[in-house]
Amino acid sequence: MEVQYVKGIGPPGAKVLAKLGIASLEDLLLYLPRRYEDRSNFRTIASVRAGEFVTLKGRLVAVESKAPRGNFTITRAGISDGSGTIGLVWFNQRWIRPRLSKITGEIIVYGQVKEGQWGYEINSPEWEPLAPEADGEEFARIVPVYPLVEGVPQKTIRRFVERGLAYVDKIEDVIPPGIARKSGLRPLAWSLQHVHRPTSLEEAETAKRRLVFEEFFSLQLALGMRHAEEGTRSGIAFRVGPELASEVEAAASVVLTGAQRRVIEEIYRDMGRPHPMNRLLQGDVGSGKTLVAAAAILAAARSGYQAALMAPTEILAEQHYVNLHRLFEALGLKVALLVGKQGKRERDNANKAVATGEAHVAVGTHALVQEAVTFHKLGLVVVDEQHKFGVLQRAALRRKGFGNPDVLVMTATPIPRSLTLTVYGDLDLSVIDEMPPGRRPIRTHWKLPSERDSVYEGVRKLLSEGAQAYVVCPLVSESEKVLAQAATELYDRLKHGALEGFRVGLLHGQQKAAEKEATMLAFRNKELDVLVSTTVIEVGVDVPNAKVMIIEDANRYGLAQLHQLRGRVGRGGAQSYCVLIGAATNPETEERLRVMVETTDGFKIAEKDLEIRGPGEMFGTRQHGAFEFRVADVLRHGRILEEARQAALDLVAADPKLEKPEHAGLKARVETDSARLVRTDIT
Repeated sequence: MEVQYVKGIGPPGAKVLAKLGIASLEDLLLYLPRRYEDRSNFRTIASVRAGEFVTLKGRLVAVESKAPRGNFTITRAGISDGSGTIGLVWFNQRWIRPRLSKITGEIIVYGQVKEGQWGYEINSPEWEPLAPEADGEEFARIVPVYPLVEGVPQKTIRRFVERGLAYVDKIEDVIPPGIARKSGLRPLAWSLQHVHRPTSLEEAETAKRRLVFEEFFSLQLALGMRHAEEGTRSGIAFRVGPELASEVEAAASVVLTGAQRRVIEEIYRDMGRPHPMNRLLQGDVGSGKTLVAAAAILAAARSGYQAALMAPTEILAEQHYVNLHRLFEALGLKVALLVGKQGKRERDNANKAVATGEAHVAVGTHALVQEAVTFHKLGLVVVDEQHKFGVLQRAALRRKGFGNPDVLVMTATPIPRSLTLTVYGDLDLSVIDEMPPGRRPIRTHWKLPSERDSVYEGVRKLLSEGAQAYVVCPLVSESEKVLAQAATELYDRLKHGALEGFRVGLLHGQQKAAEKEATMLAFRNKELDVLVSTTVIEVGVDVPNAKVMIIEDANRYGLAQLHQLRGRVGRGGAQSYCVLIGAATNPETEERLRVMVETTDGFKIAEKDLEIRGPGEMFGTRQHGAFEFRVADVLRHGRILEEARQAALDLVAADPKLEKPEHAGLKARVETDSARLVRTDIT
């Protein structure tokens, strides 16, 4: 039902509500208060104290307006209740005095008490005249306070919500009665009434819990049904076994951690089934995800299929290529590289090797999804740092597969469980929660800009002992061109100043591919002591001898990015250091920098990042697409999310396609949410 058809709103009111994104009756009733004002108890004026929010009732004793300068007016009034008098003040609201002057009886006011020039006063209170024989009960209640935009006052949205509540029975209650009883949920109509007009704050919370549960429940059903449907599709049953993991272990000359072995077993269990795998592999920087991916790739190759690994940057794709080529050469597998910078002959040779099946593995950037690239028998798709790709790129690569290829998506960005269940709720999850032996925690220090000279003195000492260092330039702009200029200026300053005498290299996004490759190779081969860089080194670059990470103007970076940058060091056995240089420009910045100093645990950092910035900003989902909740909050309502997810999984198990008649309304709701999922790129 369109909101314009609600009696008392009409087309003019609908235009006002459109400013708040409200178009339907359901939108209106799910536009929830951000907080409540408890006006339920009248206080005597004599009992109030500064700082308190109070509801008072009394008679006006004076009303006057003055214009101390220009058109700026101050309106003052006072009310008395027999126990005392308190002042009321309004700034630049000329219409207040004429209205107050017409009142002959009592008025009710609500607001915060402050110390004024002549005693206690309330600035810009909410007020209304008390009608004859009324007791003020309608005003003196728990009042909702809604989020607003300019031009839509509280009184207007409250009035429109009141109009909408008359139609509350038109909103279908889709949660099955059995689930509602088991989860202790009140009916939808009751919840909508009492979330807007509660008689107690506890009642408001009970009502909101019901609405939050329904939103989570609907999404989890959509994800669960998608996952269940995927599990019925025909796929490839690969030949898997523990001997394959042992081959990878021997070829890499490492001992797999317990977490790596557990995750490989989970992946092999999926790959051995005749249905497509859809699994998210999550592990902190340096936890060994590439070896796990290699074990999956080897299983595909040994079963007669090809694998493709897609990375977001050429630097990372090239590093994966070097590592996999080195690993698989001894196992008789050929790896091809496909990136945009290749010349025609090199690209044609790689395309031919992939098309004929000569190459068992193709590693590349989005170049892998170009029309010219065809696979002989693609059975496994691996996507690294997958949140940096769009859904169309991932789908295009999968479509190049043989039938329904298995998909393994990887991320080194730790994701809190609440976000994992919403952003990746249709994927099975594997987590590497153990670091390889011998890895020491990186010592992190936060220094002020005034301490920069002493920081670089310390860097010189470590460089003279044979260490290598990264220096990340200030994040001055989103523009690659501006970043390149900042990096170049920092490079010149350090090379001819604080780090003079050492071999300093420069890396930024505006350089040609060959220049970037040569610089990284020189750094890896210890031909450079210092690499001054933009954040192009944020993901995946692996130089074991790099023991120092200096991040200039660290206060400009988010927690996730700081953690990723810090992860470029500490990849060997020696003690490594990260120094954050930056001023705490506000409390949020100070909190970010202190968190970095206090912990190297990526999951703790991710939880704090979620708390500080919220899910959209933290994970870049504002840019990459995210299912946006109207009522629920993944940070505050994690426990309800878990409960709703379990209820959804139980229902999917009992009625996988929601075909029972009593689930018809729920099925329609889930189909709507499924459409939102497709549009917002959670697949």
